[in-house]
Amino acid sequence: MNKTDKIYVAGHRGLVGSAIVRNLKSKGYENVIGRTHKELDLCDQAAVRTFFETQRPDVVVLAAAKVGGINANNTTPAEFIYENSQIQCNIIKCCHDFRVKKLLFLGSTCIYPKMAPQPIPEEALLTGPLEPTNEAYALAKISGLKMCQFYKRQYGDDFISCMPTNLYGPHDNYDLNGSHVMPAMIRKFHEAKVNGAPAVELWGTGSPLREFLYVDDMADACVFLLENYSGESHVNIGTGKEVTIRQLAETVKNTVGYTGDIIWNSAMPDGTPRKLTDVTKLHALGWTHKVELEEGVRLAYDWFRENVDQARM
Repeated sequence: MNKTDKIYVAGHRGLVGSAIVRNLKSKGYENVIGRTHKELDLCDQAAVRTFFETQRPDVVVLAAAKVGGINANNTTPAEFIYENSQIQCNIIKCCHDFRVKKLLFLGSTCIYPKMAPQPIPEEALLTGPLEPTNEAYALAKISGLKMCQFYKRQYGDDFISCMPTNLYGPHDNYDLNGSHVMPAMIRKFHEAKVNGAPAVELWGTGSPLREFLYVDDMADACVFLLENYSGESHVNIGTGKEVTIRQLAETVKNTVGYTGDIIWNSAMPDGTPRKLTDVTKLHALGWTHKVELEEGVRLAYDWFRENVDQARM
């Protein structure tokens, strides 16, 4: 990539996209563009083609997606598979048709089988059944990943894919009906502290093991891959470290300063029992994370407190 390249970040205002924009600009890439959903509906094929025809981006980062936690994935799977498939098909095809120099497609580690070997290597893809609670989203992301591979294989397009682990940080979604576990905990413990609530209820048993990556670390890895990687295989992005959901809850509780009790509602689903990425490939390429969990939770909570009026609630 050149510093003067026009870089289109699809989803530039979300958790992932905004972090990538920050990282690109910090590295001297000033010609970064984005469009809000109101300005450009990525599910509208004709509108997307018009955008590419008029703007002619050199580089594209596909960070736009319909995302959510267990509840959102489990209750609206049709919307998850349809909207994500539409977005990525429209953008990937236009990247080919309008000769984009490089495309980075972002997926998620939920693409891997529910009972994948741990840590999960890239080679585990399509080796077993998916976790049912997020199957629709996973199938869409697998399709996008494969689409990039096939365009690269057939036409030589420089389309690469990365699969970040669980992300958190500035501009996260704090809507309890659709958020992921980290922002949901931050909001619940914060509101319980403010309101003096004696206890906070959390879903599941607290036993699943999860890996968490601060979103600005993820963005740094994405830009690193844009600058240094052109392989056909997707690349995991993570820390290679894990905690139980119960340990995460204690970390968030202590960071927020909440002193009440935690009630675990075991009638609610836990999701995949363990999900840790094998980041051997990424480390071999020369990138490792910088922000550890306790520091990351503190940074995320500081942002939430300072932006609670503007946060997605």
